Amino acid sequence: MNKIFILAAAALLAAGAAPAQDWAKARLDKSPRHGEWVAVAHDPRKVESFITYPEVKDKATAVVVIHEIYGLTDWARSVTDEFAEAGYIAISPDLLSGLGTNGGGTVAMPSADVGRAIQSLPADQITADLNAVVDYVSKLPSCNGKVVVIGFCWGGTQSFRFATNNKNVKTAFVCYGAGPGTDAEISRINCPVYGFYGGNDAHFTATVEKTTAMMKTAGKTYEPTVYDGAGHGFMRAGEQPDASDPNKKAHDGAWQKIKEVLGKI
Repeated sequence: MNKIFILAAAALLAAGAAPAQDWAKARLDKSPRHGEWVAVAHDPRKVESFITYPEVKDKATAVVVIHEIYGLTDWARSVTDEFAEAGYIAISPDLLSGLGTNGGGTVAMPSADVGRAIQSLPADQITADLNAVVDYVSKLPSCNGKVVVIGFCWGGTQSFRFATNNKNVKTAFVCYGAGPGTDAEISRINCPVYGFYGGNDAHFTATVEKTTAMMKTAGKTYEPTVYDGAGHGFMRAGEQPDASDPNKKAHDGAWQKIKEVLGKI
């Protein structure tokens, strides 16, 4: 793992347990779309993943959703439903699969332990899990074979890193995550990367200038957007019932941009 990734994970570990997300679960429970759990197998692991299907006539592009440092929460699952509502197959793997009580994942683990467990995940295992999920979803009969990836917080950093390791991903969306730390990593990126950052989240937003320069030197496409007044985690915080105006505006602006890009893939 590069130095930026390690520092980002260490800082996020201080965030503690996931915030209450009853509102996200309530919205998910009311969804008319088809969501289900699937086990994506790759020797020797099984990655429990939540997948939601859109109500569309034609085959759809798939979106792999990489969760925050809080693990596969109700909000992360609700994001898959939002993508399905927009017309895309969406799947979110629980990268803590097998680490909880009795071989469970996020929900089978004390919430206070989730962040540290995520920080301890081997980089090669994360890549293998995501590769397996991309392969699985791309071969579904209802998928057109195109897959993009999006991540939030810790998952944002992983989304950028995964773009350096899988040449089949069509686009990577990075929501307040750090970029790769070396030119060699960046040289392996084979898709455009779109970044979304909060103006009041200097821990990550301060990395944008260096990442922009490195991506430009390598001839790679990187389009970062910084939203004034928004804090870290605005894609989740901007949906909460008590969302601040800056976080809500950032959420809405980023979501609009994401859908515009997806519509052109």
